[in-house]
Amino acid sequence: MQIIDGKATAAAIKQEIADSVKQLIAEGHRRPCLAAILVGHDGGSETYVHNKVMACEACGFDSRLIRFEDTVSQAELLACIDSLNADDGVDGFIVQLPLPAHIDKTRVIEAIRPEKDVDGFHPVNVGRLAIGLPGFISATPLGILTLLRRYGIDTKGKECVILGRSNIVGKPLSQLMMQKGYGDTTVTVCHSHSSDIAATCRRADILIAAIGRPGFVTADMVKPGAVVIDVGTTRVPDAGRKSGFRLSGDVCFDEVAPLCSYITPVPGGVGPMTICMLMLNTLAAARHEYYD
Repeated sequence: MQIIDGKATAAAIKQEIADSVKQLIAEGHRRPCLAAILVGHDGGSETYVHNKVMACEACGFDSRLIRFEDTVSQAELLACIDSLNADDGVDGFIVQLPLPAHIDKTRVIEAIRPEKDVDGFHPVNVGRLAIGLPGFISATPLGILTLLRRYGIDTKGKECVILGRSNIVGKPLSQLMMQKGYGDTTVTVCHSHSSDIAATCRRADILIAAIGRPGFVTADMVKPGAVVIDVGTTRVPDAGRKSGFRLSGDVCFDEVAPLCSYITPVPGGVGPMTICMLMLNTLAAARHEYYD
């Protein structure tokens, strides 16, 4: 069993990005710029955005953080998005989710210009992925595929089972893992209405858990020698920690790990790669790789 170290892999990729930025500057271009809109004071969102700002610094990017209280009107938020769309000094931007209940998340995502949608959530980018055209790919799915490639894990022709069908991870990941030239696997997606999930999981050469249910995947669900990717990051109360919680994945790591050929830990697996891929998408936006 080998642990897939997402933290070390992300650090190496960020250094590669930083080297590319130095080359861009040497050629007379400005630094890539990523902007983030943060609404409210959700603890998880605060942490994620802080980590994204730190990643920008490590990669040599400029960054902007735009904050709103959770009472912001939808019209005001959309006006901010319009201004970032029109700002030639911003290569890409994100609106940190979740948003308050009175904000229409779909309307917000659709308001972002596809060429600045470095989160890869806009329907245009989702559609381009579905039909095999280049575009921005959601950071978590792209991070998972990148980990598999960096560790030399052969995916072509393998059976891949994905637990979860969210718009952010499960659906785009199923497209990515199925696409010729990317995962090239045979994909099965399991969800809340799937029957005999355990039996389906036991067929998987590559099992990806992304349902947000701590410890859902147990040893009896894993085929010996399988590659297991744990996307879950649920905060579980833990009185023994200063923070009062610990991060738990969707996989019972201690009992599943001995069965695997490769497995990602939580934390330190997929999480660092998600932010790293956001940086990679921002670099691509600065280079106008997908849109003129």
